[in-house]
Amino acid sequence: MWKENITYISEFVLVGFPTYPWLQVLLFFLFLITYLFVLLENVVIILTIWVTGSLHKPMYYFLGTMSFLETWYISVTVPKMLAGFLLCPNTISFLGCMTQLYFFMSLACTECVLLAAMAYDRYVAICWPLHYPVMMTTEFCVQLTISSWLSGFTVSLAKVYFISQVSFCGNNILNHFFCDMVDFVLAIIILVFPLSATVLSYAFIVSAILHIPSATGQRKAFSTCASHLMVVVIFYTAVIFMYVRPRAIASFNSNKLISAIYAVFTPMLNPIIYCLRNKEVKNAIRKTMFCDSQCSDLLLAS
Repeated sequence: MWKENITYISEFVLVGFPTYPWLQVLLFFLFLITYLFVLLENVVIILTIWVTGSLHKPMYYFLGTMSFLETWYISVTVPKMLAGFLLCPNTISFLGCMTQLYFFMSLACTECVLLAAMAYDRYVAICWPLHYPVMMTTEFCVQLTISSWLSGFTVSLAKVYFISQVSFCGNNILNHFFCDMVDFVLAIIILVFPLSATVLSYAFIVSAILHIPSATGQRKAFSTCASHLMVVVIFYTAVIFMYVRPRAIASFNSNKLISAIYAVFTPMLNPIIYCLRNKEVKNAIRKTMFCDSQCSDLLLAS
């Protein structure tokens, strides 16, 4: 009989980053500029890889796919966070919360698997250079990419389904800026296989590099995977510290700060890391931008 008095939750209130009104406005513009910058840099990378024939290689194909993924990854959380700086209270419906959670988890899982695929690509390039064109064909790269998206969205579907079946009642306050309900078990499932594949690939890569006789050859080989390794370290450090650390040292406020790092600032850093350490990408971007400016000048002159 007591079940009849239960009030089920139909919407959640996202606490976000409560502070002074003037600081809320400042944070709004800070994250808005960051969001627009991330979209711009990823679109530039995608277009540059698309129009530059010399970049039609597996490594850059994966890089373009990563940029495409991160434009959606950041768009799942940031617009609602921006609304939270201006709205009080910042509410989200139960369906909207589950939808946001699903796409956030799916894209995060997809990125884990895609990073593992990129690590395998670097493993083949360094450990099997003569077999690289045969092993990393266009068809195989497409298969790896599709598998990344399918696995990410399938694993997340099962988890969100079970979460949505839980009876939420009582307090509807979420001390976060988006619907994040990923738990320790899901984090382990997400991490074990992709991270293990990534670590194993780099174990073979390091072993192969150490067997190169010259220091110049070692530096050249390591430079081909240094950017990807930096992205992997940043991404997994944030995820592990967020979801796998002991609950005894966890706090809601620190969770929000760490979430802001991997949900907003990590997607901003990734294209910068790839471009700053890759001369071929930098030169292609310069040529693309220079060509666009020249074309614009010619059109204006005509």
